[in-house]
Amino acid sequence: MTENQRAITDDQRQQAKLIWDYHQMHHHVWPCDAAIGLGSHDLGVPAFCAQLYRAGLFPTLVFTGGPNPTAPERFPHGEAVHFREHALGLGVPDAAILLEPSARNTGQNITLSREVLAAAGITPSTVLLISMPYMERRSFATARKMWPEVGVICASEPLEFDDYLKSIGDEKLVTDQLVGDLQRVIEYPKLGFAIDQDVPEDVHAAYESLLNDGFDSRLIKP
Repeated sequence: MTENQRAITDDQRQQAKLIWDYHQMHHHVWPCDAAIGLGSHDLGVPAFCAQLYRAGLFPTLVFTGGPNPTAPERFPHGEAVHFREHALGLGVPDAAILLEPSARNTGQNITLSREVLAAAGITPSTVLLISMPYMERRSFATARKMWPEVGVICASEPLEFDDYLKSIGDEKLVTDQLVGDLQRVIEYPKLGFAIDQDVPEDVHAAYESLLNDGFDSRLIKP
C-alpha cells in the first residue's frame, strides 16, 4: 500500500463514518417527475439510476457532467456520456435519457440539467437527485439554492461505510473526499452556492480532527 493509499486508524474510521452518516439525507424515495444522475468517478451512480428507473420512480433521467476534474482519464468522453452508456447497458431505454455533458461543478449540474429538461418540454415539480453517498447533502443544499421551487429528494446506492471503503480500495482517499465535501457544505453557503446546513458539534469535531491528521487533499483553496 502506498502512502497515498494508506489505511486509516480505528479512531479516524469512526470519525469518517460520523461524517459519512451526516452527508446522507436519509430521504424516503418516492416517484418524481424526473431524475438527475450527478456526474462523478463512481459507476455506482448510473447503476443505481437504472435500478430506480426499472422500479418506476421516474420517466426521464438526466445524466450531467463533463470531464472528471480529479480523474479525467477514467471517463475520457466525460461523466455524463459514460454514465449514459452504463445505464443503457443496464436496460434503461435511450428515449428516457437526456444528456448534459458540460457541467464542471454541482451548481452547473443543477442549473444545466434544468435547462436540458426545459428544452425537452419538461418542467418538473419534483426531482430525484442521485449521487454518490457522501454527495447527498451537498447536492441537496445546492439544488435548494439554485432551483428553490422544485421539490428535491436525494438518493444514493445503499452502501454501508465499510463496504464503500472496500469498493473504492483507498481508505485515505475516501476520507479526504468526505472531509472535502463537508468543507463545501460549510463554506459554499457563504459564497452563495448553497443553502445553509446545520453541522452537529460531533460532526464538526470529527472534521477538525481529520483535518489536523492531514486529510486535506480534496479541500477547496481559499
